[in-house]
Order: sequence, then structure tokens, then C-alpha cells
Amino acid sequence: MKQRSLGRLFATLCLAASIPLAFAQNAKPNVLFIAIDDLNDWLGCLDGHPNAKTPNIDRLAAQGVLFENAHCQAPICGPSRASIFTGLYPASTGIYLQINDQDLKSSHPLTEKCALIPDYFESHGYRTLGVGKLYHGGDAMNTFDEYGGRFAWFGPKPEKRFKFDPDWYDHKIGGTQTDWGAYPDNDEAMTDHNVAAWAVEKLGHPQNKPFFLAVGFLRPHVPWYTPPDWFKHHPLDTIQTPPYKRNDFDDISEMGQRVADVPMMPTTEELIESGEWKRAVQAYLTCITWVDHQVGKVLDALESSAYADNTFIVLWSDHGYHLGEKNRFAKQAIWERNTRVPLIIAGPGIEPNRRCAQPVGLIDMYPTMVELCGLPENTMNEGRSLVPQLNDVSTPTEGPAIIAYGPVNYSIRSERYRYTRYEDGSEELYDMIEDPNEWTNLSHRTDLQEIIEAHKAHIPNKAAPLAPGSSYDINPYFIERQRDWLESK
Repeated sequence: MKQRSLGRLFATLCLAASIPLAFAQNAKPNVLFIAIDDLNDWLGCLDGHPNAKTPNIDRLAAQGVLFENAHCQAPICGPSRASIFTGLYPASTGIYLQINDQDLKSSHPLTEKCALIPDYFESHGYRTLGVGKLYHGGDAMNTFDEYGGRFAWFGPKPEKRFKFDPDWYDHKIGGTQTDWGAYPDNDEAMTDHNVAAWAVEKLGHPQNKPFFLAVGFLRPHVPWYTPPDWFKHHPLDTIQTPPYKRNDFDDISEMGQRVADVPMMPTTEELIESGEWKRAVQAYLTCITWVDHQVGKVLDALESSAYADNTFIVLWSDHGYHLGEKNRFAKQAIWERNTRVPLIIAGPGIEPNRRCAQPVGLIDMYPTMVELCGLPENTMNEGRSLVPQLNDVSTPTEGPAIIAYGPVNYSIRSERYRYTRYEDGSEELYDMIEDPNEWTNLSHRTDLQEIIEAHKAHIPNKAAPLAPGSSYDINPYFIERQRDWLESK
């Protein structure tokens, strides 16, 4: 522990050496914290999809460090964001599945005691502002000094769906907003337009305290609607569908398939049959370009403001999304496309245009921002500060990224491999360099057992029981198991 603390002190001093003079005189930097909902790695800077058009996020990546091996701690909105804002792993809090915001602090003794990110910054002299989707719900639990609201939330709804509704099919179970098409007619009706406008306005105001400004964008969360003009950025005849292998599940256990089953969603095979696969991909890409434009407005406002030189920018997405890979159009699985997310950190003293391949988690953002801003360490944080990697992107992190899906399903992502163990003990191992599509399960290989054991060692020995208030009613496996998990508390 002493060696680790000395290492962090040295890294902080190195970073501080290049921080502007104002910081050396104890003026605290600001933080612009940008959240994007359901955005996978389909960005130009991540080479995630050949049709990606994300000039604003790409320019932010060029201004700082792009963590190209960043992962959520749970592949669903609620538990991912709970982990981010509490600084605690799902295995510590029991928040593995969706949970209402009002239950976040009261769900576990640890969360009752922890300081959520805005509370921690407020306690150290910051003014906190938030707008849009930050926690899973819309009111941000009143944890910000000023919260700008949720506006139209997921946006206006057409009188009739365009392409998909689970109610149209006898074999679909559950409800989803999943649909795609050109709607509404104008940008002003979209929540993200108004979220960006609110943030831009706040960046134009004088602040008498250092600020923590959190901006939560909704797209590309379903429904994949944007006004018609945005579809011109992605002509249908140019769209490439992602790699798909029909017999992909031949080397995956039945349990692995059950855990990833989301029967309310369309499958790749269904969209191939209906001829809608390209249109769905087009709509998702269009939503990404749309939200990139909104991000650009906020970045432009910061650059032209009085705070341009003393503000750290942290941009992230809560989890990824399958767009046809593995016969899925969904999040809610612990494969790469569902857990890999954009994470970019830029700001004063951070050398631009660098990429870090070390495995990191979104849980690491909390302690990183605390250290960058010179605040006292929050000893409850279970993540690790990424300041050493901001100084030198080749610096190894202290371990792999750990992802939980329910109390008994885990995926461990190292620099090269992804290891997954399910409730029944079945396993998957993928070489992410040789097999980025996760088509060949290597867990049976006797020559790789040492690698498997090294990854398995990072699975928590003891996991907190499912938090009260948890619910997940769109997957037969979780419907069956969550009652047992709750009763085991």
C-alpha cells in the first residue's frame, strides 16, 4: 500500500509540473463530465465502424488521452451509472440490475455511507451542475446544486411506430422503445438539443466557485430517431453491417446463451429476413452523429469561455451495444461490444493525442477526477486513479477491468484476453487481438489454463446479495433467478 501511495504521489507531481500557474497557486480546476447513453465503440477515433462520423468526439480524443480498452462495470444503464457515481463495484453494493434512483443510497450499508460524485465535489468547495440523463432516473436525486432537468427525456413519440414493436410479435416478451426512423421534423424537439443548449448557457455564465458540470446525452439510446436531415450523413447504400457468424454460439454454453437472451429485442436473423438490418445500423450511426454534434456545441462553448484553460473534460458512455453481432440488437450481455465504451480525458497538463491500451473501468473516473483536481482521496473509492496512465499511457494498470452481470456472472478483460465465467461454472476465453469478434472460445485449451486461472483470480470471492429494489423483467433467466437472489439476502 505504501509503495502504491508513493507511486501515485510521484505521478501527481509529474502531472502538476505541467499544470498552468493558476493551479500551482491553489486555484481549483473545473470539470466537464459528459455522459452518453448506449454508445458502443463506433467512433472514428476508436476505429469501431467504417461508417462512423464523429468529428467532435474525435477532436476531443486528439486533445487528450483516449482509453481504447475501457469497460463498464455492468452492461445496463442503472447498475453501470450506480457504480460510476458511488465509486463502488456491483459486487460490493449488490446493484447488478436496474434499480430506482431513490433506492440508490439506501440499497446497501456502503452506499448509505458513500459520497456520490457531486456530493464529494460540493464538500470540497465546488458548485455542481447537471442536466439530462446522469443517474438512471431523470431527477438526478437532487444531488446537484442546480439540475437543468430531463426535457422530453427519450424524445417525442410518433403516433405509430415505424419499424419495430415487440407487441407486433407473439414470440416477443417484454417492452422496449426500440424502433428506428426519421423523426421528429426539427432538432428543437429533441432532448439532446435542449441538454446541449442548457450546458452552453451555463458555460457562458461567470462562476464564483470552481464547477463540476455533468451533461447527460440520451442518443443513441433507443428509439433510434433523429430528424430527417441527419440521415443524409449516412446514405443507406454506403452502410456496412458489422461482422456476423451464424453458428457463433456453437462453442458457447447454454447458460451463456440464456444470460444474454433479451427476447423483447429483434434478432439479426429477423432483420436479415425483413431487410431492415442496414436501416437499423444506419439509424444507430445517425444517432451517434447527432449526439456528436451536440457534444461539439458544448466543447465549442467551453473553448470560447473563460474556463477553457482550467477545465478537465471527461467523456464516457455507460455501456456498449450489439448491432447484429452474435444475433443480437441489445445491450445486456458481457461480450466485448456490450462492455467496451469510449473514455476520453483531456485538459490542462495532459499531453494530447495519445492512446492507452491498458484495461480500465468506468469506476476509475471518480478517483481520477478527485486526484486531477487536487482533492483529498476518497478512501471508499474502489476504482484506481488513472493519473499514472495520463502521464504515461504505457504504465500498466493495477489489474483488469471487472464486469458483473448479476451476482454470479463475471467477465474479466485484460490487455489481451477476455475471460467469462457464468453461474453454472461454464467459461469463455477470447484472444481479443487474434479474435476481436469473439468467434472462437478458447476456454477448453489446456495450454491456456494458466491464463484462465490468472483471470479467474479477479472474480470477487464474495459478492453482495442483490440489492432490494432491483428488478429485471425482460430476460427469462433473470426473471427466474432474481427472486432467489433477493431471498438469499
